[in-house]
Amino acid sequence: MRTDILIVGSGVAGLYCALNLPKEKNVVIVTKNKARRSDSYLAQGGICVLRDENDYDSFYEDTLKAGHYENNPDSVHIMIHSSQEVIADLVTFGVRFEKNGEKFTYTREGAHSKPRILFHEDETGKEITSHLLETARNRENITIIENYTMVDLICESNECHGIIGHDENGVYSAVEADYTVLATGGIGGIFEHSTNYKHLTGDAIALALKYGIKLRHIDYIQIHPTTLYTEKEGREFLISESVRGEGAILLNSKGERFVNELLPRDVVANAIFEEMKKEGSKHVWLSLAPIPEEEIKTHFPNIYQHCLDEGYDVTKEPIPVVPSQHYFMGGIDVDRYSKTSMERLFAAGETACNGVHGRNRLASNSLLESLVFAKRAAKRIIEEYTEIKADKEIVIDESKYTNYKEEYKEAVLAAIERERKSNE
Repeated sequence: MRTDILIVGSGVAGLYCALNLPKEKNVVIVTKNKARRSDSYLAQGGICVLRDENDYDSFYEDTLKAGHYENNPDSVHIMIHSSQEVIADLVTFGVRFEKNGEKFTYTREGAHSKPRILFHEDETGKEITSHLLETARNRENITIIENYTMVDLICESNECHGIIGHDENGVYSAVEADYTVLATGGIGGIFEHSTNYKHLTGDAIALALKYGIKLRHIDYIQIHPTTLYTEKEGREFLISESVRGEGAILLNSKGERFVNELLPRDVVANAIFEEMKKEGSKHVWLSLAPIPEEEIKTHFPNIYQHCLDEGYDVTKEPIPVVPSQHYFMGGIDVDRYSKTSMERLFAAGETACNGVHGRNRLASNSLLESLVFAKRAAKRIIEEYTEIKADKEIVIDESKYTNYKEEYKEAVLAAIERERKSNE
C-alpha cells in the first residue's frame, strides 16, 4: 500500500492530526485494535483550557510546579496559548462540553490553583474521541485500517518511508508514505497494573531504540493515585482526579484522612503507598461523602455505575483504591512541531515527549497537549511537503519478527531501567 501520509494510532493525536491535513492528501490511519480502543477514550476528567489572559500565569505555574520545573517552558507556552483554538475546533466537530446556559462550566483537579477544566460528565475522552473518529470516517481522503500492528519502520539513511506490519490474521505487508506520524499511545501494556489498554505496549519506543531515534525522559512514568482496587485481571478502572477536585477525601483503614487530595499526583500516590506500607494493607479508601448525591450521579455517572457493578454504592460507602501506572511523560523526543530526529517522521500524543509535562503531568493536560501538538505536526508536514520517489521494492523477512512482542517489551523495559539508574 502507498499513501501520502501515514498515521499510526487512532487516539485524539492521530485523528486530530489527520483532520488538520488538506483534503487533497491521501491519509491512512492504521490502528492496532478497534479504532475506539484507544486510551483517549478512557480519559474521564476533562481537558484544560486558558479561561482568559488573567489565567495564563497560574496555568503556566501550575503546569511547571506539577512537573517539578523540568518542563520545556516554550512547549508549555505553546500548549496554553493554543488551547482556546483547540476547544473551538472540538466544538465545531460536535463535542458537547458541560455548560451553564451559554457559558462553559469549569471544574478543578489536583494541583490546579483554580477551575479551568472543561468536561462532559465523566467521559470527556470518549466524547472528544468519538466525534473526531466520526468526522474522520466521513472524510473521503482518510482511510482507517483496524487491527493492523506496526512491527517495523521502513528506513533509509535516517529517513522514514513508512512501516511494516501485519493484520489480525498475521499477514504481513508494507505501508509506504511520504510522511509518517507515530501516535501509538502509552506503554501501560508492559506493566502488571495499569489503567491503559493492554495492547498499548510502547511499540514506537521499541522502534525508536532500534533505529537510534532520539528519546527523552523515558523513565518519567506517572502513577495515578486512585484506581479501583480489585483482585480481577485486566485494566485497572480509573477513579478520576475530578472526584477529588469536587471534594472526595482519602482515608486509611481507621477512617482517618492522611493527605491533601489536591496535591500533584506523584505526591498523593507516594502518600498512599506510605500509608499502605504503614498499615500493611493492599489499598486505602476514597470517600465521596462530601459530594452531593445528585452531583455524583450527574457529573460522575460512569464511575457511579461501574462501582455499583463491582458492589460499591459510592453515595453510601467509601471505595477501595490503589495507585496504578497511568501515563508516560517521556517518549520520542520531538521539537515544537512534533518532528523526531528522523527525517519524514513525526510523533504526537503520549508516545512523544515535547517537554510539556516535565517529571509529572498536571491533571487534564494530556488531551490538550496531544491535540495541540498533533495539529502542529500536520501544519509542519504540509509546510515542508515533498514526495518520495518509490523506486525500491520492499522485501519483508517475516522470520525477523517471530518473537517481536517479547523482544520489544524487554527492550523498552531495559531502556527505562538504564535511564532510571543513570538519573539516580
